Amino acid sequence: MNHLDKLEAQSVYILREAYRDFRQLCMLWSIGKDSTVLLWLARKAFFGHVPLPLVHIDTHFKIPEMIQYRDRMAMEFELNMIYGENTDAVERKLSFPDGNTDRITCCRNLKSEALKRTLSGEWPRWRMEHPTGRYVLDESREPYTGVIVGVRADEEGSRSKERYFSPRDTENCWEVGDQPPEFWNHFKTDFAPGTHVRIHPLLDWTELNIWEYIEREEIPVVPLYFNRGQGTRYRSLGCWPCTTPIASESETVADIISELCEGRLANIAERSGRAQDREDAGGLETLRRVGYM
Repeated sequence: MNHLDKLEAQSVYILREAYRDFRQLCMLWSIGKDSTVLLWLARKAFFGHVPLPLVHIDTHFKIPEMIQYRDRMAMEFELNMIYGENTDAVERKLSFPDGNTDRITCCRNLKSEALKRTLSGEWPRWRMEHPTGRYVLDESREPYTGVIVGVRADEEGSRSKERYFSPRDTENCWEVGDQPPEFWNHFKTDFAPGTHVRIHPLLDWTELNIWEYIEREEIPVVPLYFNRGQGTRYRSLGCWPCTTPIASESETVADIISELCEGRLANIAERSGRAQDREDAGGLETLRRVGYM
């Protein structure tokens, strides 16, 4: 068993533990490389079928190719695909691209608040109708209390403080200093009623592991990750007004693996292209404490 086999086995184990212990369970899909690997692992864990909803938060500012990829894969994998949004903030243009907020407030409006109200069922959710490929209003408003997320500890500082099973309060707020210990693969999955729990099966994976696994499994990812003749590619995907590509000649998965192994990106943060991370000194942890994914 090599290192990828061990990571895969651990993640599959956590996915199955979550599915056994949480009745209202869903998985977030940002459409990026990490959550796409997580989706692939879920298909393996449950023998080709993903038995839980995939939830995406649509900010209306995602790069169009990401949405096209989401819907194409949802049809191909026959996913129970759901999206939610902050309709009020979108209609009132309470966003950074519209010039009415800073980037952090925009993330809170279009991502954190939309995620919280979508998971709780307080706001409408839209579900893909497979015969037509269109989204229709989801009649179910039952809250999701367990949420699987493709967070990696090495991606940035606040994520290194996570647990595999991480409780949040009823407002999705995260108390970083008050989390259950996890020793020797013993996980706490029994929480008080009403607790919102984030589950992180990819915590031990690195950026290099992700790309090695994508290469081994031949997982389709958004082409935005590759240089398409401009000498740039996206290393981390987000909303187009706040996400910029990095200088890179990598045109294939193998090229990206070589780029990482040779250390060409060793002194550049993976999320260096995400402008909201530089908006305040607390960076992403400020957002994640109040419910950001």
